[in-house]
Amino acid sequence: MNAPVQLTNRKAELLSNTVEHVDITAWDARPVIDAMRKMSFSSRDTARAADIFNAALEDKSCSTWLTLAGSTSAAGCMHVYRDLVKFNMIDAIVATGASIVDMDFFEALGFKHYQADDQVDDNVLREHYIDRIYDTYIDEEELQAVDHTIYDLCNQLEPRPYSSREFIWEMGRWLTEGNARKPDSLVELAYRHGVPIFCPAFSDSSAGFGLVKHQVEQMKAGKPYLSIDSAADFRELTDVKIAAGATGLFMVGGGVPKNFAQDTVVCAEILGIEAEMHRYAVQITVADVRDGACSSSTLKEAASWGKVQTTQEQMVFAEGTTVIPMIMSDAWHRGAWRQREPRNWAKLFGKGHVAEQQLAKAA
Repeated sequence: MNAPVQLTNRKAELLSNTVEHVDITAWDARPVIDAMRKMSFSSRDTARAADIFNAALEDKSCSTWLTLAGSTSAAGCMHVYRDLVKFNMIDAIVATGASIVDMDFFEALGFKHYQADDQVDDNVLREHYIDRIYDTYIDEEELQAVDHTIYDLCNQLEPRPYSSREFIWEMGRWLTEGNARKPDSLVELAYRHGVPIFCPAFSDSSAGFGLVKHQVEQMKAGKPYLSIDSAADFRELTDVKIAAGATGLFMVGGGVPKNFAQDTVVCAEILGIEAEMHRYAVQITVADVRDGACSSSTLKEAASWGKVQTTQEQMVFAEGTTVIPMIMSDAWHRGAWRQREPRNWAKLFGKGHVAEQQLAKAA
């Protein structure tokens, strides 16, 4: 049944102001970061975070990883993360399923995020099938199109367990085959540049709905189905850590992506393989340390677990969209990325697992 005309028109009004993603190459943040380095409070923390990220890029032995939690992609930082892959500033990504599927893949299909009107009742939004993330709107009908796209992709693939990394690689391949309505999304560029993306809670996104629909229908038909193997995610990211040696983390928010990336050091140890603690680490968060969590721990606390070295680490207590574009514009314009060798960690997969190879050598 078609929606009443008055609802359709109102929905169009609500979804009229598109979120525009910031371009870190269009303006030079170096003078601002240089000035902030001479200040105090969060400004100096931000400048030190920029210095640490630049040091990681300049360290030829270091592989840099990005972790994403929260909704900064929908809020205007999507092209920041895309450009980190495009310009060889990031070698691996660990993210929430929402960041990759509901935001990046969503826009790759031609859909948009919108600036919200904060005077609108959320019950009215529900009537119009509009979802709200703070002051950002998403068209629920378009989001359901993502659910069905994932469902269709599941039906095209061999019915077996996949790591999230492997499934997202298939999403990137599918986009490159002429299915992208918006070119050069993070998922597509990561596929092309050999940058693996891991979503350890992959089903906590639109992908989950598509996967469930696929599994239920296959089960009804008595046929095998595709599934996501979270242990394979952990093993594969640990493979990347073992192969990388020195690593630097740039973490947006915390939660599962942050802990998952940090835990690779401990996982390697459990396997009997010595891995260096993450050499560089920056976390952007607004979480409060007093509740014992801070989206899994402060970076200094992580040192007690053997995860992060404390020489080059910085917490920045700020909302991500206010500082991430500055830090990354600074790094892009300083240009250390131009001297980096591409890691192409995707090459690790399909040739046996690194942990297995290391253990075989030790034996």
